[in-house]
Amino acid sequence: MIGTTEAAKLLNISTRRLRCLLAQNRVYGAYKVGRTWIIPLVEGYPKIKTASRGPKSIWKKVRTPAQSFVHINRHLIGKKKIDGEFLPAISVKCRNENIYSSRVVIPGPCVVVYEHENPMPGCKARAWIETFSQPIATNGCTYQEIEAQLRKIA
Repeated sequence: MIGTTEAAKLLNISTRRLRCLLAQNRVYGAYKVGRTWIIPLVEGYPKIKTASRGPKSIWKKVRTPAQSFVHINRHLIGKKKIDGEFLPAISVKCRNENIYSSRVVIPGPCVVVYEHENPMPGCKARAWIETFSQPIATNGCTYQEIEAQLRKIA
């Protein structure tokens, strides 16, 4: 059993640092008698508990990209707007947005899927393209804009 000054010399740290470790309850078997710390020795040295360096940071985590789906809407193929232009039939679904376009560029790898028996949940598409890169839709619009154009035609 030794005091803080001798224990600090054995550990090759300052007495202030040892007192911080004692305050954090990181020295095995240490207890206080009055104003003096009593520190037991294990194999000739005080034993210090290892500690983590706080909670893990969340800012370092890499966000996995959302999977995007691109598919052709059969019910929009060949339909025209009032001005004579064709409605965009390609749908790009990524996270919470759904963009319709007549031209889509997919940078990076992608997979073309055809599932006749198991259509895509939500939109019942039988063929679609899956990608983790963000597809770029030129002249994109929303489904509400397409419905407004279809109501004007009918």
